[in-house]
Amino acid sequence: MKNLLLGMSTAELKLLAKELGEKKFRGKQVSDWLYRQGCREISGMATLPVAFKAKLEEGYQIGRSLVKKISKSKDGTFKLLLQPAYGELVETVGMPYEGRFSCCVSTQVGCPIGCAFCATGTGGFKRNLSAGEIVDQVLTVGETAIKEKLLAADGRVSHVVFMGMGEPLLNYDAMLAAVHLINSELAIGMRNITVSTIGYVPGIYRLAGEDLQLTLAVSLHAADDALRRKLVPGMTRYTLQEITDACKHYFRETGRRVTFEYCLLKGVNDGQADAAKLAVLLQGLNCHVNLIPFNKVRGSGFYPPETFRVTNFRRVLEETGITVTQREQRGEGIEAACGQLRRQALTGQGDLRIK
Repeated sequence: MKNLLLGMSTAELKLLAKELGEKKFRGKQVSDWLYRQGCREISGMATLPVAFKAKLEEGYQIGRSLVKKISKSKDGTFKLLLQPAYGELVETVGMPYEGRFSCCVSTQVGCPIGCAFCATGTGGFKRNLSAGEIVDQVLTVGETAIKEKLLAADGRVSHVVFMGMGEPLLNYDAMLAAVHLINSELAIGMRNITVSTIGYVPGIYRLAGEDLQLTLAVSLHAADDALRRKLVPGMTRYTLQEITDACKHYFRETGRRVTFEYCLLKGVNDGQADAAKLAVLLQGLNCHVNLIPFNKVRGSGFYPPETFRVTNFRRVLEETGITVTQREQRGEGIEAACGQLRRQALTGQGDLRIK
């Protein structure tokens, strides 16, 4: 397998050009073709000398993924099943909103955490994605959005969330490199990038030291440790108190308010007593809570909560002064929960949503 050009910064590409006997500005041209033009083949880099392209092709490939399937929703949301440069299958999602276009990227093939309600974990963990394979998802979503006329021909993805398959902080170096590339090469503002974690405490502390203005989102899904151990079996080594302590440290170091993600599961963690426990846990934290009504996954044994339970849960938190948002339900009909489209392809199953 040849090395990937995608994932190298402009500075690195300039050094590569010099190593191959070219002027450094040729590396900047390569960068423009990769990140601004979305070129998929070295041979398509029209401004490069033929001899330089031949040298590149000896040891490198661009590293773009193949789109194996696209599922589209009426609201414009689409999910792509991609085959990255190094194989396997991953998912990424494009989401149009008023005034912005967001991309949800995966950082791993599968996931080692195995959350009880998540389709991704059912397939186990295969490997980490490279920085280039992560950035490729943003490029491919942008291309698809233009083809689907969800973006203008000169439009682009404006927001990126690391909330797809995998735990980003367990693929830390590639995740961080991708963040910098998305910011510097794709010109997406750091404040428009969100990194989500299931609560990997060492990674939170490490990220706090990077001096980045991105948003940290921490998935709790439970307000007490006993229930969290059942729902999140792959991250039981850290208590909720240890996780929230790490988040307090993150805020002190960065000044950035932490978002807490909470997936509401009918009759499991969506009661007013659960909300009261969560309010106590988050007391004194500069944060906001994003409530996520569960997306159906066939065979999981979990169900979405009734609307009144979501309303009551939210009211309890807001009465204690916690800012609460509720994730807009998007992607109806496209196996919207993370991991479902990949599982469908691997198992040959049809519609994985509960009817």
